[in-house]
Amino acid sequence: MLEVQNLTKRYGDIVAVQNLSFSAKQGQILGFLGPNGAGKTTTMRILTGFLPASGGSAKVAGFDVFTESAEVRRRIGYLPENPPLYADMTTDAYLRFVARIKGMARDTIEEATDRAVNTCGLERVRHRLLGHLSKGFRQRAGLAQALIHDPQVLVLDEPTIGLDPVQIREIRALVRQLAGERTVILSTHILPEVSQICEKVVIINEGQMVLEEDMDTLTRDATLEDVFLRSISKETADPTTEEPA
Repeated sequence: MLEVQNLTKRYGDIVAVQNLSFSAKQGQILGFLGPNGAGKTTTMRILTGFLPASGGSAKVAGFDVFTESAEVRRRIGYLPENPPLYADMTTDAYLRFVARIKGMARDTIEEATDRAVNTCGLERVRHRLLGHLSKGFRQRAGLAQALIHDPQVLVLDEPTIGLDPVQIREIRALVRQLAGERTVILSTHILPEVSQICEKVVIINEGQMVLEEDMDTLTRDATLEDVFLRSISKETADPTTEEPA
């Protein structure tokens, strides 16, 4: 469903992502891990068409992210770290607006809006202004806009950041519900989140691949925290590892 090969992103002399390769199967929840500044958000923005790459390739459902971006956008939903909400719009009006700018047929928008509202638990706040909602409901609205066009791949960048424990549990449960037929890419630095809901893990550091492994295999003899810290420490300490400029 998702294939990334030798993905590279440069900003002048700075290499943010270097020769990154990984894959995710249909219906799989993939945890995309790394310390702050590792290149996670840059990678997510490239995969969702918000940033051009400097090199490499990426495909979603067989369509090339760079040469067939319109087809990819129809098949991918994106929740960035800061949900793109308009505070002076109601939840319902906002989702209808998003559906229109995503090019959905007019006669499908009402049904799609109802589906997104119900899936994300927004029934109580669908007629309230987004600016008046709690952080948890704003995250749910952000998820709803990513889901409005029923994408095959869902990319979530730090979906539980800033939430309280109850809200975190609710969003995690919702992410599990959204998987199955959809492929979910969960970018985060919160290890318990990955341990609880992900089936596969990719770890990057300083823009480079450190590890790609199924969760069951990865945590057979150690905790995810131990594996993560060991992987990052090895990558940092290895003098033969080529570091970004």
